[in-house]
Amino acid sequence: MLALSATACSGSRLGLPEPISIQGERMLHLWQGSWIAAFAVGVLVWGLILWAVVFHRKRSDDLPPQVRYNLPIEILYTAVPFVIIAVLFYFTARDENFVEKTTADPAVVVDVTGFQWSWQFDYKEEDASGKEQTVASVVGVPVAPNGPAPGKPVMTIPSGETVRVRLHSNDVIHSFWVPALIYKKDVMPGFTNEFEFTATKTGTYEGRCAELCGVDHSRMLFQLKVVTPEQYDKFIADSKAALAAGGAQ
Repeated sequence: MLALSATACSGSRLGLPEPISIQGERMLHLWQGSWIAAFAVGVLVWGLILWAVVFHRKRSDDLPPQVRYNLPIEILYTAVPFVIIAVLFYFTARDENFVEKTTADPAVVVDVTGFQWSWQFDYKEEDASGKEQTVASVVGVPVAPNGPAPGKPVMTIPSGETVRVRLHSNDVIHSFWVPALIYKKDVMPGFTNEFEFTATKTGTYEGRCAELCGVDHSRMLFQLKVVTPEQYDKFIADSKAALAAGGAQ
């Protein structure tokens, strides 16, 4: 009852935020399935306990029949947990492979650099020779510790298209986390982590660093803005024009 009360605010999502990507939907379904399995096992166990309490309570001082060394029962006690674990492992491995899968040619590539204490978003495209170049760049400044947050950078991506995020750090370990994606990934110096997702809902969603990275860790905030493909194309076109003119975002 406590668990149900604590998750009542998110209804059937059982404490998770509403997902905004295909991968987030898959993880939500795994989460819901795990809870269903847990409740099914719980109901069975509670039912057996109540059955034993009600129908096999002590009626005399005689020792009741013992079932130790009962081979079928001991095999059942051993086999059932293994079956449950195997089923959960299968669905977890299946969904992990789906979420971590990358494609050969994503529609959008964004290099995300975490630094003390903000984020930089560099949008990459290939030129005619196949060489990768930066076509837009958003550099944040640490969010003010008091008052409004003028330095919160915005990562803009299109809905319905595959987005690859490549994570870099030049100082310490950070963690890229957008709760609405139901996903987070470490940002490590000397190593490039990457993942892909396809957003299904437009809107602006909060993001933050989820790794304690120093004294101003709490100031590493950003926003993920999901727009239509047409709005994204305009954003890139405006950014290219600004870069060509020598400006910066």
